[in-house]
Amino acid sequence: MKRTITEREAPSPTLNTVIMVERTIRKAEGAVISVADLKRKLPRQVNHCSLMVVLDYLISTGRVHTTLRGVRWEGELHNMEA
Repeated sequence: MKRTITEREAPSPTLNTVIMVERTIRKAEGAVISVADLKRKLPRQVNHCSLMVVLDYLISTGRVHTTLRGVRWEGELHNMEA
C-alpha cells in the first residue's frame, strides 16, 4: 500500500538539535522570540517540521512558554551548562 504525504511520521530531531534550540532560546534572556527569528539565530539550519517538534517538546516540559508573538524561555528543570 502506498503511503500518502499525510500519513508520514513526524521528523525525529536529534538530541543535538534539541539542545541547540534550547540554548538559542535561553540566550534571548526572557525576551519573546518569533519562530522566524529563532531560525535566523540558530547556528545551523533546522527543518521547519523538526523545529516544531522540538518546540512542542520544550513547551510540554515547561521550559518555554508560547505567546502570540513567539516563544519565551521559562526556566530550568535541571542545571545545564551553556
